[in-house]
This record gives sequence, C-alpha cells and structure tokens, in this order.
Amino acid sequence: MLSLSGVSKTYRGNSRPAVDSLNLAVPPGEIFGFLGPNGAGKTTTIKLIVGLLHADSGRITVSGADVATDPLAVKKRIGFVPDNPDLYERLTGLEYLNLLGDVFEVPGAVRKEKIRSLLRVFELEAAVADVIQSYSHGMRQKLVLIGALFHDPALFILDEPMVGLDPRSAHLFKQIMR
Repeated sequence: MLSLSGVSKTYRGNSRPAVDSLNLAVPPGEIFGFLGPNGAGKTTTIKLIVGLLHADSGRITVSGADVATDPLAVKKRIGFVPDNPDLYERLTGLEYLNLLGDVFEVPGAVRKEKIRSLLRVFELEAAVADVIQSYSHGMRQKLVLIGALFHDPALFILDEPMVGLDPRSAHLFKQIMR
C-alpha cells in the first residue's frame, strides 16, 4: 500500500536532514501514525508522501505508483487532509467539491450521491451553497474531510484532521475511518 525506501530530505540552508533514510511499509487496512516532537520531520514526511515536496533520495510508492515518476496516479489514490488546508475561498462548498470531483474523475451520478451523503453526515448541507470564505474553521475542516473522502481513495493521509472539529463531527469522522 505505502512504501518508503531510503527516503531523505534536507531543506536548503540546513545541515541536518528533516528526514534521514526513512524506510517504512504500511500494508492495506493498517492505521499508522507519526509521533514526535516539533521539528521531528512528521509533516515533512507527509508532504513527501503526497508529492508536495520532492525527496533528495529514496523512493515512495502508493499502491505501486511512484510519487516521483507518476504523481497523478498517486494523488488519485490518496485522500489528503493537511494541517493547514488552502481552499478556494470564493467558490461555494459545492463548487469546490465538484472541482475535486473533476480532478479525481469521479463520475457525475456517483459524485452527486457521495457529496450528498457526506454533506449529510458532516451536517454541512445548509452551508454548501455559501462561499467558503464565510465558513468557520470547523466548517472548512469538514469540507476538506469530505473532499478527501468522496473519491474513495486507497490511502488516507491525515495531518491533524481533528483540529477545529466539534466533538460530534470528530466522532463521526472516526466512525467513517473504521
């Protein structure tokens, strides 16, 4: 499912690597978490896995697709919730989700049903026609979670996904992840 082999990353101007020769294999169905102090390389590793950063050395694959040589295939296999998501704030929630549906090539009928279902689960139906810039932090986080879930990715990469969620939504999200 997820494989990292000898992955290293050093930021320009630093002599110490943020990630140093990391080897990791996460099989399908397994939940894996990174724990460590600030600056330990957790978010850097996540950014390497999802293709937001390029490794200095090593290889990363998701379900056999290589992050460096086939980044689009990897992105289609991943549902990613960043720690600080950037959203198109002038779009409505529905426009944003349909944009993601286009990017991930989710067929129209499937897309409509998945969006409808997830909006109901996360109690965001009433706000989906509003522009994202009017959303609270928690509403934005719910929208990002819906966007990460609705194309049925093989792998979820979550960087602090519960931040900003109310207790009910956090519980619902945990149930969905099971």
